[in-house]
Amino acid sequence: MAQQCPLIFRQIDANTVRINTFFVISVVAAYLVTGVLSLLLLLIIDFLLRLYGYKHFSPIQNLSLIIQKKFSIPAKMEDAGAKRLAAFFGVGFTVALVIFDLLGIKLAVDATAAIYLFCASLELFFGYCIACKIYYIAKKVYPQGFR
Repeated sequence: MAQQCPLIFRQIDANTVRINTFFVISVVAAYLVTGVLSLLLLLIIDFLLRLYGYKHFSPIQNLSLIIQKKFSIPAKMEDAGAKRLAAFFGVGFTVALVIFDLLGIKLAVDATAAIYLFCASLELFFGYCIACKIYYIAKKVYPQGFR
């Protein structure tokens, strides 16, 4: 079986997603520097807006589109399945950061943030999706769950 990403047969602009990723990295980094938990809560809301079809209300999406237009970054259309899966992972990581922060487990916050920032940086700089690799492994281990 060849390695694959989930497909939903809907196109999305990968360059916009990469700009979104830049803002996600920035918000997580700002949280790590300031310790302001509301940054993560706003990030979760933004992810959910984008995931459930309310992109026009997403500050990150709107800023990304402004930047893309300002710098004349061309559209690069790709299937949205992988980007959507990565966004769900982003929500999961962000929720984990909130939980670890509320529990006062600094080591877990730092470890989770490091993994999160590493994965997001791979997408931002190289267009490499860790979520697709995890999807592929999960599909091999539990194929019935992915029909």
